[in-house]
Amino acid sequence: MLKKEYPEEGELVVGTITKVQGFGAFVSLDEYPNKEGFIHISEIATGWVKRIRNFVREKQKVVCKVVHVDAAKKHIDLSLKKVNDHQRREKIQDWKNAQKAAKLFEMVAQGLSKSVDQCYKEFGDGLIKKYGTMYAAFEECAYDANTLKNDGFSGDWLKKFDEVAKTSITVPFVEIKGMLLLTSYLPDGITHIKEALTVAEKSEFDDVSIDIKYIGAPRYMIKVKAPDYKIAESQMKKAVERAETFMTKIKGECEFQREVEE
Repeated sequence: MLKKEYPEEGELVVGTITKVQGFGAFVSLDEYPNKEGFIHISEIATGWVKRIRNFVREKQKVVCKVVHVDAAKKHIDLSLKKVNDHQRREKIQDWKNAQKAAKLFEMVAQGLSKSVDQCYKEFGDGLIKKYGTMYAAFEECAYDANTLKNDGFSGDWLKKFDEVAKTSITVPFVEIKGMLLLTSYLPDGITHIKEALTVAEKSEFDDVSIDIKYIGAPRYMIKVKAPDYKIAESQMKKAVERAETFMTKIKGECEFQREVEE
């Protein structure tokens, strides 16, 4: 597997506090074996730090920003105060995902009766290059088994990779909702409104669901469930546009409200 020997300046890293002294703390970098960084007391927290142990302690897991790297001297300067809460949560989740992906990849290698290194050379490094991380590759496969094939990957390993992804990765989904206000002035207006809703509910993707239910004339709740918010918002917009186009054709009215209360 391709792996950098040292982190880059500006990179967020996960580490474990190994020693706390009056002038700073030493950190073992979890993602870089046998590499240690140092947080100077001035980089522990904003403001004056009177007692460093009020902020850090031995064996504590921390997320730091790399501020300087001197590979020749094997020295890595870190900052704790330059990492906000959002960055900390996101980095910890990425780190957990990376750990999980490593274990899953080992399962794939065992299933193929090959070494982990051999599997990385054959297809693992290619997956990371394509999807950014191994966990992202497992996620893509869990979404749709054909994704890897469509992206040019082939080989007997695909079946095992898909099996591990499907049984070990829970595909995250988000749900957004809105309100459609549909009005038709035709005698059989309710029939046309039902047709407009049927058109709106037609999803472009297998992993995106669009459901509309009657709340009370002329209000209809529309919910979109998708793998992420970007896709959900896009599909919501298209569903509303389909409803608007249909209602315009029958000289009806269609209004959309994004924020709703059930």
